[in-house]
Amino acid sequence: MNFADILAAIAQLALPYRLLIFAGLAVSTHLVVIAIRKVTASFLRSQPARRYQKLRSVTTLSTSVIVFTLYFLAIGLILHEFGVSLTAYLASASVAGLAIGFGSQGIVQDVVTGLTLIFSDLIDVGDLVDISGQNGVVKAITMRFVELENALGASVFIPNRTINNITNYPRGYVRCLVDVTLCGDEQARLAAIQSASSLMHDSHEQFAGLLIVEPSVEGRLKLHSGKEILRIKFRIWPNSGGPIETTFRQELLAQIQATDPSYQAWMIAVSYEAEKKRLYPKQSGAMRPGG
Repeated sequence: MNFADILAAIAQLALPYRLLIFAGLAVSTHLVVIAIRKVTASFLRSQPARRYQKLRSVTTLSTSVIVFTLYFLAIGLILHEFGVSLTAYLASASVAGLAIGFGSQGIVQDVVTGLTLIFSDLIDVGDLVDISGQNGVVKAITMRFVELENALGASVFIPNRTINNITNYPRGYVRCLVDVTLCGDEQARLAAIQSASSLMHDSHEQFAGLLIVEPSVEGRLKLHSGKEILRIKFRIWPNSGGPIETTFRQELLAQIQATDPSYQAWMIAVSYEAEKKRLYPKQSGAMRPGG
């Protein structure tokens, strides 16, 4: 028995039975879709976290479209049994769809932008980014929002349609360097190093909110000009270097000047430097800065 024969057999049934068959087919198919969705979700959870978020968003959208189409067709077939023309039903649905589309332009923009973000790989789960003035680690990319976790641990939800610029920090942090000029005899230089190292450890406790990991001393470096510097490296959140440029630098200057009054403010320089991102295992979407 082919499909045409099945339709002919259904057409010969009484109206209540035909309606039950159409409704039963829609519900059965919906249950199958739910089962497929659960199996797919179980499979996706075994994938790397960065890939899982994207696949989950695409799967959710696809299954929602399938379920909507099934019920839309089932309602059309049921109405057809009551004498409503399928052509008129589809035409009215198209007009209603246009009206809803014009009234929901923001949602449509969110979905289109969300798909663009997912398939273009502009950002990924675990990236440190600055989006529309908000910076944080990407926790999820959905059809409607990009979810960030900022330096305070708060979740920030950015509607996709409001995204107009993205800054991605691929190494997972901003590298802030403090170069302390060493001058005088060896005793004076060691005293400056001791002050800088002690103040560096204090800053880790004082400015824990802006530091991603504990700062470190890179060591004594001799430049081509013969000048010797002590380099301290801070790994910080984007746009969070203010306390280092002001409080840390001023306190260090005061401590060095206490033993060397001739020490000048320009001898302590704060700069920002890029470096390669290290590769981490993909089983975790969490950011693991280093280097």
